[in-house]
Amino acid sequence: MSEVKKFRVTGEIKKGLKHIPFSVEVTALKKEHALERIYAEMGSRHRARQFEIKIKDVQESAAETAQAKA
Repeated sequence: MSEVKKFRVTGEIKKGLKHIPFSVEVTALKKEHALERIYAEMGSRHRARQFEIKIKDVQESAAETAQAKA
């Protein structure tokens, strides 16, 4: 059975001339699943298309630190 991990994803959303930075922590089985979740959430929350979302870094984080900032 696979273990669920926490990933911290940082990047920015480009909307018009603005660049909105974000750092979000999500739970997923794999890094690819975490990226798909970020694209879905940021697209829903900010009405951003996938080409407007730039992922800068994906790190597996410790289970104790659970913060979300967007």
